[in-house]
Amino acid sequence: MKILRFEKDGSISFGVLDPKSGEIREIVGQPFDGIRFAGNMHRLAEVRLLAPVVPSKIVAVGLNYKDHAREMGKKIPEEPLLFLKAPSALNHPGGDVIYPRATQRLDFEAELAVVIGRVARAVKESEAPSAILGYTCINDVTARDLQLKDGLYARAKGFDSFAPLGPWIETELDPFALRVRCLVNGKIRQDGNSREMGASVFRLVEFISHVMTLFPGDVIATGTPPGVGPVKVGDVMTVEVEGIGSLTNRVVAPEPMRKGESPA
Repeated sequence: MKILRFEKDGSISFGVLDPKSGEIREIVGQPFDGIRFAGNMHRLAEVRLLAPVVPSKIVAVGLNYKDHAREMGKKIPEEPLLFLKAPSALNHPGGDVIYPRATQRLDFEAELAVVIGRVARAVKESEAPSAILGYTCINDVTARDLQLKDGLYARAKGFDSFAPLGPWIETELDPFALRVRCLVNGKIRQDGNSREMGASVFRLVEFISHVMTLFPGDVIATGTPPGVGPVKVGDVMTVEVEGIGSLTNRVVAPEPMRKGESPA
């Protein structure tokens, strides 16, 4: 089942997509307490896709792919390395990613994202599937030079527009051997597989839920495969996750500075 969130005629709704017909069956309320259809039908081509959830937090995992850790000159941590992306960084399918004036290097990071479906606290790994609504794509956009300068991730990964998410949530998916790719202007830049994760999806749900309570709609970004690299204004980034679909966003320049405004 592909669950999406969309805007049409100024109204925001959830729906279920039939990928063959391109039709969306609108649902009542949110999908976390079960699916109840409202009776309204929409064509995918006639709506604006939004990020499929609005999370209270985006929990991301660093250095969770062996080859990516190697390319960054680091070892996979003994325990998952967690950081948070600001909820205000959330971006939509097709949304513009703004290249901040404060950075000289903006990187793409294609990732498999987990969407939490119920309140999850101190969940066991064996119970993790029951806490997951489904999976989607995320681009963990990063100001790499600021990450290296700060030694921390909050600024480098927290700018507005730095968390494109979508295009929808796939509820029927085995997350253990999925191809994860990033294309820039149609050329493959990352090409990995989730089987190379140091900590599996279910292990991450267990670990994170023992640190912080996860709420319906919260997102876990599970780490990026090797091949991360820079983009420039005008580039088009596409994240592809096998069994889900693709998430495309363009890099754009920031608006002109207002008088007296700081470049940071």
